Amino acid sequence: MIRAPQQPRDPLGWCAVLALGFWLLCLPFLTVVGEPYFDEVHYVPAAREMLALGEFVNREHPLFGKEMIAFGIWLFGDNPVGWRLIPTLFGAFVLFACMRTIWFGTLSRFATLAYGILVATGFHLFVQSRIAMLDIYYLAFLCLAAWQFAAAIRQPEQGRWRLALTGIALGLAMASKWNALIVAMLPGLVFLVARWLAGRRRLLWSRRGAPVPGMTLVEAAGWLGIVPLAVYAATFAPAIWFEINPLERGLVFHHRYMLELQQQVLAAHPYQSRWPDWILNVRAIWYLYEPVAGAQRGIMLIGNPLTMLIGLPALLWSAWAGLLRRNWTALGIAILYIVGVGFWTVSGKSTQFYYHYLLPSMALLAALAIVCDALWQKGWRKTALVPLVGSVLMFAWFYPVLSAAPLEGEYSFTRWMWLDSWR
Repeated sequence: MIRAPQQPRDPLGWCAVLALGFWLLCLPFLTVVGEPYFDEVHYVPAAREMLALGEFVNREHPLFGKEMIAFGIWLFGDNPVGWRLIPTLFGAFVLFACMRTIWFGTLSRFATLAYGILVATGFHLFVQSRIAMLDIYYLAFLCLAAWQFAAAIRQPEQGRWRLALTGIALGLAMASKWNALIVAMLPGLVFLVARWLAGRRRLLWSRRGAPVPGMTLVEAAGWLGIVPLAVYAATFAPAIWFEINPLERGLVFHHRYMLELQQQVLAAHPYQSRWPDWILNVRAIWYLYEPVAGAQRGIMLIGNPLTMLIGLPALLWSAWAGLLRRNWTALGIAILYIVGVGFWTVSGKSTQFYYHYLLPSMALLAALAIVCDALWQKGWRKTALVPLVGSVLMFAWFYPVLSAAPLEGEYSFTRWMWLDSWR
């Protein structure tokens, strides 16, 4: 008799363990900085005003990310715990959701867990999970959307509720920060292109063909187009009740004003950078470097020096595997990176920062994970483990200046300044 093919085992439990471990790792020194630092000085006051329904401030950004910061303040108090504990939970969720996305995209245990290790030790997620900024919220909901969309393709019998959840998540991602806008269009475009290439004569109403058999293009447009916009609009409801500068002239007028604010020319910032700097990992941001709680402490945002560079040829491999081998997961990763970086090449925002590379860096690490998986499957297992071990060791070395751990003295930062542009 022919032996049944071996079924891959879902590493769900290990995904949860990695996410929990990452969350615990985020907690030391989380509240040692007792005042808002870096961009917290914009978003914490905006959240306070939201709780009091006082003045509608920070109007250049949508509301949902600030609503989540306000929720943390309401739950835990107007203190460092209230500002920063909720972001750590969202950071752990990002890690879990992105691993689930890779699992449904590859059905590979090694790729899934390798991606979790690379993201957890990639610096970006760790630093952004410990500060009350908007980025962790838009990233969390984009990862949820990616997870549910990939699962809908893999398990079309669950396609309806998973695409509905995808649409809700896309709406909340856009409502957290506009960085999500272009990427939020991708699931709908993927569905349209896949159904078109399936060659269905009744394009709008056919239930056959990729990417989710059993669902028409019209229904998918509702879940992936109308639902996100409705959810996005609903998050502006609290703005109606502000005492000062309430939302009185409608969403269209307000969005014109938001766009004007986003495109205004700001004064030069010492830590501003552009997309070529992000790709080469040559410009850091010091969120904090000063004496705090009796010790010199620092928080630096930079990408993992190892994985940010070896991930670049991995992206080329992903594009090649996607186009020539029809590895759709690899192609999707390459497209996500290109779109994520491409948005900033044409953006009208005058002042840009390295944290805008947060989403593209996630795609880059996904490419590296599937390359390591390809090596693992071919039997080159020690080679496949080298980037993972190297990433962990690099994270351990930089941990003091990622976490606000106590340093020896004022000039301790020079130990980690491998490039002058990191100063």
